[in-house]
Amino acid sequence: MTALNLFKANSQKKELAAERARLDRSWKELAERESALAKRQQDEESRAERIAEGIATENDTNERGRILDIPVDTIIPNPSQPRKQFDSEPIIRLADSIRRYGILQPLTVRRVEDGRCEIVAGERRLRAAKLLGLETVPCIIVDVDEKKSAELAIIENIQRENLNIFEQASSIASLIDIYNLTQEDAARQLSMSQSFVANKLRILRLTQPERDKILEYNLTERHARALLKVDSVEQRLRIIEYINSHSLNVATTEAYIDRMLAESGRKSNPRSPKRIILKDIRLFYNSLDKAVSLVRQAGIDIRTERTESDSNIDIVITIPKPPK
Repeated sequence: MTALNLFKANSQKKELAAERARLDRSWKELAERESALAKRQQDEESRAERIAEGIATENDTNERGRILDIPVDTIIPNPSQPRKQFDSEPIIRLADSIRRYGILQPLTVRRVEDGRCEIVAGERRLRAAKLLGLETVPCIIVDVDEKKSAELAIIENIQRENLNIFEQASSIASLIDIYNLTQEDAARQLSMSQSFVANKLRILRLTQPERDKILEYNLTERHARALLKVDSVEQRLRIIEYINSHSLNVATTEAYIDRMLAESGRKSNPRSPKRIILKDIRLFYNSLDKAVSLVRQAGIDIRTERTESDSNIDIVITIPKPPK
């Protein structure tokens, strides 16, 4: 065997050994998860039997902080969920991960009427579980009221980076509305600056058709804020189409809007002779007296004569001609 062939053979052995070790670890992790799941199911069955027999202790019936396998069809969405759009591709990827490794992070839910549970955090995991056809999902039950559940759902979503700009702004607005917060209070609670929160909320002035177009064309939040300089919704929609068709960045978008507004202003406000309005005629007299005084200080023999009638005040200023 040549040195090259020997080297290849040794390399293949090392690769096979590494692959075997990886598979061993995977089987071990799978066995541990199966064992944990079996133990959890056994504990729940035992607890259910003791409850049926009337011998369960107070700690056994206390669900808070425990991981329970809850039927998927008994879990309902959180009505305060700020996320309105769930892309199918990320859900499919998450479902594939759950199929291979299971749900690594339990959902957070709270008990509501009719024995059902409402999601506090984890709706994407629930959707992926439904896609896989799972009958139950691991959940942690928390003891919170509707208001606190809404707050937790909003904050959990705000902290996720894949919310679109309007969902994030709506989340902040919902938090402010639920707790009657000021922008400063909301900023402190979310560890954001007040100006950051204010800029987020500004884009909510745009209508739903405008928001849909901005998301469809993948425009940025700064594009959206630039549009707010324009008052007309119809005009803003035309500008959005222009931005998309010409692939304008933020800087060129702002310049285009400024130029358009300047041209519109010139058409609607043609130049007219400037008028000086004197609210008090005494201001005019004082200014005139000062001017006359300055001329006299320059050595010019200037004279003024003022006469009044019922309708007019006549002021005559006499200045001698300079010598030829």
